[in-house]
Amino acid sequence: MSDVIVVAGKGGTGKTTMSSLIVLMLAQRGFGSVLAVDADPNSNLAESLGVKNVVTIADVVDKVALNPEVVPVGMGKESYIEFQIQSEISEEGGFDLLVMGRPEGPGCYCYINNVLRNCMAKLIKSYDHIVIDNEAGLEHFSRKTTRICDKLIVVSDETVVGMKSAQRILDLIQELGIVAKKKFLILNRKTKRCVASLKSSFKVDKVFCVSFDKAVALLSSKGESLKSLKKGSGIWADVKALGDEIWLKN
Repeated sequence: MSDVIVVAGKGGTGKTTMSSLIVLMLAQRGFGSVLAVDADPNSNLAESLGVKNVVTIADVVDKVALNPEVVPVGMGKESYIEFQIQSEISEEGGFDLLVMGRPEGPGCYCYINNVLRNCMAKLIKSYDHIVIDNEAGLEHFSRKTTRICDKLIVVSDETVVGMKSAQRILDLIQELGIVAKKKFLILNRKTKRCVASLKSSFKVDKVFCVSFDKAVALLSSKGESLKSLKKGSGIWADVKALGDEIWLKN
């Protein structure tokens, strides 16, 4: 059975950083095959994971839109696009990467969202873990790009705005009837002691606190990936503890 992990949260709370560290932790600890999915058109999951020259879903869709003759005779456009996307998945050490990307032309992301959902539905059985870095905020939930997941991880910081956004995400998935078998809250860049009452007030299975780590900001300022993060760093220790709690004890 594949383990679908959705990471969500307000922009600026460290959602992509946490997604990247979870992907690296799962891959490096040998928890099984991992597919990282960048479902945020404004995200930089590839850069955070140190993956270069990525072909995105938007790239493939734009190419077909500009040159429809590339679709072989007798093959539907949707089938060709999905085939090309699966062929272009970036294969890295310990994990694969699928990136949504941004379309060059005007209009909404509806078609690309549908392509992403269809691709994930077909790929899901090929991996032990699928980590989805969702769009900041609520867009993917309101469009139901993500319909079901084994683990929903909502990332927030200590700000009032971040906490309110986390609560809205948890409320929205219930309103939309989206199934999340387990729900977790990560308080990122935590400088104070975790508050035990947050588990009941947010109605999650567990609350994790991830320490503020200057090394992450330093790597980001240098444009380096989180692969360069020292394994003895505080944030890496917190993510390993998260992995122990979620994947070893459950």
